Amino acid sequence: MNKNSKIYVAGHTGLAGGAISRLLRQQGYKNLIGRTHLELNLENESSVKHFFEKEKPEYVFLCAAKVGGIKDNSEKPAEFISRNLRIQTNVIDSSYKNGVKKLLFMGSSCIYPRVTEQPIKEEYFMTGKLEPTNEAYAIAKIAGISMCQSYRKQYGCDFISIMPNNLYGPGDHFEVGRSHVIPALIRRFYEAKKEGNAEVILWGTGTSIREFLHCDDLASASLFLIEKYSDKEIINVGTGSGISIKDLAEKIKGVSGFRGRIAWDKDKPDGMPIRLLDASKLRALGWRSIIDFDRGLKETYKWFLEHAI
Repeated sequence: MNKNSKIYVAGHTGLAGGAISRLLRQQGYKNLIGRTHLELNLENESSVKHFFEKEKPEYVFLCAAKVGGIKDNSEKPAEFISRNLRIQTNVIDSSYKNGVKKLLFMGSSCIYPRVTEQPIKEEYFMTGKLEPTNEAYAIAKIAGISMCQSYRKQYGCDFISIMPNNLYGPGDHFEVGRSHVIPALIRRFYEAKKEGNAEVILWGTGTSIREFLHCDDLASASLFLIEKYSDKEIINVGTGSGISIKDLAEKIKGVSGFRGRIAWDKDKPDGMPIRLLDASKLRALGWRSIIDFDRGLKETYKWFLEHAI
């Protein structure tokens, strides 16, 4: 890409797309295209077709998706699979038909088997059963990967797929029940402190281990990969370290200033027992994450106070 390349970030108002758009602007890219959902419904084939024919972007970051936490995924699987399939199909197909030079598809670590060796290497993809609580979303993402690989094979498209781990950071969504674990916990502890509650009850046992990646690190990796990587195989984006949900809750409790106790509803699901990514393939290319997790949590909580309440 050069500074005048026409770049479309699909999902530029979301966590990943927003971070990528910010970084592109910071680095002097001057020809960015962004459309809100009201301006362009990516689930509508004719609208997407018209947009690509008119705008003719040269590069596409496909970050738009229907996303949510464990509760939302469990309760609305039809929405997660149908909406994501439509978005991906429309954007990928129109990118091919309108001569996009390169497309980066934003996948997810949930595409990997529920039970597998840790940390997870790219070669473990499609080697076992998925985590049931987010299976519909994972299958949609797997279809997106397959589309990129298929269009590359049949038409020679330079479409790549990257697999980040759990994202967090400024610009996240903080609705309890719909959001991912970090923004959900931030909202829960903030409200408990505000209302003077004695305890916060959280789902599961707290023993699950997750790896978290700051959205600005993801943006950095995305720009690096769209310049440096061109292969049909997926590539992981992660930090290489994990934390239990229990320890995460304690950290967010401390950041929020909540002084009560944490209780665990063990009748609720934990999700995948452990999910850590092996990002050695990416590190070998020359990229590493740089944002300290504790600092990232404090910045995210500050952003929440300033923008999301």
